[in-house]
Amino acid sequence: MSSIFDHTLASAREALRSRKISAVELVDAHIDAIERLDGGLNSFITRTPEQARLAAKEADALLAKGEGGSLCGLPIGIKDLFATEGVRTTAASKILGNFVPPYESTVTANLKRDGAISLGKLNLDEFAMGSTNLTSAFGGVENPWKRRDSDAKLVPGGSSGGSAAAVAAGLVLGATGTDTGGSIRQPAAFCGITGIKPTYGRCSRFGTIAFASSLDQAGPMARTLQDCAILLESMAGFDPKDSTSVNRPVPHYEAALGRGVKGLKVGIPKEYRIDGLPAEIEAIWQQGINWLKEAGADVVDISLPHTKYGLPAYYIAALAEASSNLARYDGVRFGERVSGASLDALYEATRAAGFGDEVKRRILLGTYVLSSGYYDAYYLRAQKVRTLLQRDFLKAYETVDVILAPTAPSGAFAWDEKPTDPVQVYLNDVFTVPASMAGVPALSVPAGLDGRGVPLGLQLIGRFFDEETLLAAGSVLERAASFTHRPTIHAGVSA
Repeated sequence: MSSIFDHTLASAREALRSRKISAVELVDAHIDAIERLDGGLNSFITRTPEQARLAAKEADALLAKGEGGSLCGLPIGIKDLFATEGVRTTAASKILGNFVPPYESTVTANLKRDGAISLGKLNLDEFAMGSTNLTSAFGGVENPWKRRDSDAKLVPGGSSGGSAAAVAAGLVLGATGTDTGGSIRQPAAFCGITGIKPTYGRCSRFGTIAFASSLDQAGPMARTLQDCAILLESMAGFDPKDSTSVNRPVPHYEAALGRGVKGLKVGIPKEYRIDGLPAEIEAIWQQGINWLKEAGADVVDISLPHTKYGLPAYYIAALAEASSNLARYDGVRFGERVSGASLDALYEATRAAGFGDEVKRRILLGTYVLSSGYYDAYYLRAQKVRTLLQRDFLKAYETVDVILAPTAPSGAFAWDEKPTDPVQVYLNDVFTVPASMAGVPALSVPAGLDGRGVPLGLQLIGRFFDEETLLAAGSVLERAASFTHRPTIHAGVSA
């Protein structure tokens, strides 16, 4: 290794176990990188360097005795949507700006149990509502990548943009994300890293601040699929505190990486060939098809006929649930309070000051579709469409093992290129939403660069609780793509 920042999570794990580096050295290097670089990127909301250094000393003591969990001494970041006991948890919103939970989310508790060391809480779109990471009350996150012909700030994607940017820039070895309609996969694609949205119910939602409860799912983000597999194995598992958690054994995900794809049937959905799909996206998709064929997979054209209804149905269902979930932030039960002359005035003033524009927009739309006279016309119909989308996938998996598609309809765009029409922003999720609505697992791997030097990702979608086949197929794409590019802003790049 020429630099400590050349380590992946997996290689750092081995270096720690063989005592080639210490946890203190590893953590200190990443804390220094955060101090050097994150002033511009803004990927962290809250940093916890002193806690991390103390944990690193404890990790070294365990490692010296041949003890410690699977993640012992490895520095990661936590999306600021997971409750962390004694550490501020904001959901990137003013209304939770000073909230310090007295409890720990199950996902972060699992990671701590296995020895992971958190360097702090990572920025996101407010309450995970967005696909640019520009809606945060703590300021937008800059993608560490730059176009070859421009110095313009690029969006990292959202809502897990802080997680993606921090991993891509080498500030952490891995991070937690959450995916409601693509919020792990799309920022992973935009930032040239890997991300996995597990099957709904695979990771506990306890202690994760809710956006849309029937869709939200935690997952890992890291530089490689092996790193994601290591993190997912720690994050996943049954939790009696979460009624949607599924009681199934957690596989050894790393073991699936070398299985190969010979004889695997890969579906190519014709409905994902949308009008106006950029030639570069079409080309990287075709390249992914060729890589899988060359590795022995059989490629099959399939149909997911209700795909075109996925995006509108998602935004009805998700916003309705958001309206319900965010009703608790009223200045009385939760959140910062702004006084008013009456109870109604207190509610109005608190929510006006505490929520950003995108959150207000989604609450209003969600309340509207749940209101008397519109529930049947919108929300109930969206749930029926959701059932049809799920049936599409189940039907497809009678003949194929995985589905290959682009992750996003473009690479990262500039901050000042963000469409002013919110609906145009929502269209970023066109390829990721169907899997979320169906609850099936999906991942994104970096597959190449566009003509301006910005990463593009490929998405694989799998059967319920068959993350192992996804990892096997994804590993083939990862090896074939051999994506070794680094962003302009990176801890291992000399200033």
